[in-house]
Amino acid sequence: MTPITRQEVLGLYRKILRIAKKWQSASGQIEETIKEKEYIKNEAKTLFRKNKNVTDPKLIKQCIEECEARIEIGLHYNIPYPRPIHLPPMGLAHKQGRTLRHQEKLRKISKPIYLKSHDEVS
Repeated sequence: MTPITRQEVLGLYRKILRIAKKWQSASGQIEETIKEKEYIKNEAKTLFRKNKNVTDPKLIKQCIEECEARIEIGLHYNIPYPRPIHLPPMGLAHKQGRTLRHQEKLRKISKPIYLKSHDEVS
């Protein structure tokens, strides 16, 4: 990891912790605010620790993009949890032979960047 990339990653981590410190839930209830603050901190710690040994520059860039997307979406919607995608369970292709593999491939491609690591952690 280059020093510039390291600074960028550490800057994102600090930014997330600052967001968690100032976070207010949409409902305004204290219990929900505390729960959401803890979720933000725990999610950040889990994902950053999981990816601390990544050395491939393309993969690092993808992780940084995912982090930035999740920050922006969370701040915009005032929801710290990842927004789900809405695809019908078997709606991309027919349920037979090669088309089933094709459907799985389409589902993988259609997954938004901000959900790439969510399924691995949850």
